Amino acid sequence: MYLDEITAYRPQDQQEAADREMMLEYIRQFPDTILTRENRIAHMTASGFVVNADASRVLMAHHNIFKVWAWTGGHADGEGDLLSVALREAQEETGIRHISPLSEKAASLEILPVWGHVKRGEYVPAHQHLNVTYLLLADDADPLAPRPGENTKVGWLPADTLLNCTNEWQMDYVYTKLLRRARRLL
Repeated sequence: MYLDEITAYRPQDQQEAADREMMLEYIRQFPDTILTRENRIAHMTASGFVVNADASRVLMAHHNIFKVWAWTGGHADGEGDLLSVALREAQEETGIRHISPLSEKAASLEILPVWGHVKRGEYVPAHQHLNVTYLLLADDADPLAPRPGENTKVGWLPADTLLNCTNEWQMDYVYTKLLRRARRLL
């Protein structure tokens, strides 16, 4: 399922074209482990860029490990339906209940470097996240709840000043293009 989706994805810029090519190469090299963290070089992840009904706000979580506001998402952990992974992670990380895809199709592809870090007392070496991103729509009236051990807070951030809050310069381009794509679909 994930392989078909990545193969069929039509890149909309040079970054997506280059990352799609590299993702497909990793998948060819590691067909048996690419969906799991057993592959310590690179593995599949899925993210949700969650907006409210008019895309004036973006739902973000403040992550414990990297101490930044960021989109929701997580590891495939063997699941080939990456849209399901993105939806599940958004719900688990924020407590949001009323959420749905703006589109069933991937909105973006990106390879995200992960610095080495300590998680649950264990060192995790640097590696790559082969990420598929989906645009998600949620009800901003739903109650929110952080996920203990993973994030300290969750909230709806103003879309027009999102980059002032996220504090990850390397994600500015990704967040900007996703917001633009979400607004086109609404």
